[in-house]
Parts: sequence; C-alpha cells; structure tokens
Amino acid sequence: MRFPPRASRIGAATALLSALLVGGAVSAAPAGAATQAVGTICHSDLPAQAHDTLALIERGGPYPYPQDGTVFQNREGILPAQQSGYYHEYTVKTPNVSTRGARRIVTGEEYQEDYYTADHYASFDLIDHGC
Repeated sequence: MRFPPRASRIGAATALLSALLVGGAVSAAPAGAATQAVGTICHSDLPAQAHDTLALIERGGPYPYPQDGTVFQNREGILPAQQSGYYHEYTVKTPNVSTRGARRIVTGEEYQEDYYTADHYASFDLIDHGC
C-alpha cells in the first residue's frame, strides 16, 4: 500500500498543481530534445478505467499486468527530473484492446502526484484530484 493515504495526498498534489500553474508548463526534456509540457486533467475527466487503476493503486493491487508498479524511468524527459525509482507506472486498460494498450498512470513518491498518459508517454497530464 502506498502512503500517505489518498486523502492526505490531495493537499500535496494540489500544491504541486498550483506550482505548475503559477510557474507555467513544466518541461524536463534534456537539452536538444523536443520540449514537451505537462498539462493537467481533472480527476472527473479521466476515463472510467483510469479510476479503476487509481483504486487498485490505493489498495496496493492486485494488478492485472506484471509490469504494473514497476519503476518508470522517465526516459522521455517529460516529467520533472527525479532520482531513479521516484516514478512508478500502472496500466490503464483500454477497451477492446488485447494488449496493455497505451494508457498509463505514473505516480511520483515525494509529492505523491499522479500523472495520466493516453499516448504511451508522449504527453502527460497531472491529475487534479480536486475536480
């Protein structure tokens, strides 16, 4: 189980979201890489399957795929730069797809933030749990 519980994570995620909004889009792309920005998405705007994945994360599993919960390396450099092991990825099932599909939730530990990607890490949206 991840801790602190989701209820206490909302404040930290809201603070991070505020920092992102005040400072503008965040880009952690390496020099020479195409700059990508981290956007935001309201929790209520996520697909139903993302809500299912967030509930599984909160419960600590069991997860449908062996890759769920593994370290996300942030090789794309889109998320804010952090030490290895900071981010973890989880599959968001895609209806009518027999593979894992492209959708993921990527979680961060220190600020307890959650990111959603619908395009297999080409872009990310920080999940605003307050809307």
